Amino acid sequence: MLKDNVVLIGNKPVMNYVLAVVTQFSNGSEEVIVKARGKAISRAVDTTEIALSRFLQNISKKSIVTGTDKIETEDGFTNVSSIEITLKRDT
Repeated sequence: MLKDNVVLIGNKPVMNYVLAVVTQFSNGSEEVIVKARGKAISRAVDTTEIALSRFLQNISKKSIVTGTDKIETEDGFTNVSSIEITLKRDT
């Protein structure tokens, strides 16, 4: 089960995810985690950069973790890159 402060990036427009991140911080979250896999990684980076540069003040990147997830497909297992960007409120 995912925490409330996690934004999973998919195929929607970037601004939808930016709104989700901004909303999490507006609701009082101290940290928001942006997660993506595969082709959505660039959308996650865009989401984070747009949110930080245009909409959020006193928020910074706490950590960026990259990795590889092994997922099962019709043809067996395949490796998919993943990213997890943690944003935190500056105190």
